Amino acid sequence: MTVVRIWRGATRREDADRYVDVLRATGIADYLATPGNLGVEVLRRDDGDRTVFTILSTWTSLDAIRAFAGEDAEAARFYPDDDAYLIEREPRVEHHELVERRSGGR
Repeated sequence: MTVVRIWRGATRREDADRYVDVLRATGIADYLATPGNLGVEVLRRDDGDRTVFTILSTWTSLDAIRAFAGEDAEAARFYPDDDAYLIEREPRVEHHELVERRSGGR
């Protein structure tokens, strides 16, 4: 079973580009270095004076997620630099079973 882990947080709009750099150096690097990670996607959306981030990471199993997040697989994982940028953060993540993925195009 493939599992998608979903987390959301927000920064001030003027901090969004810098926060992407922080994500690349911390969370994204950790996701990709963890056995069982199949990839990560970072979405961003400006909403007034803030930017909302949604991170989708794909995993081979909940055990692989626990290797990344710890025994409480639904606890969000934060890094020291997050405190300087995040004005909102979800302390818990969602896990969804990936039922189907298709690609379009030629």
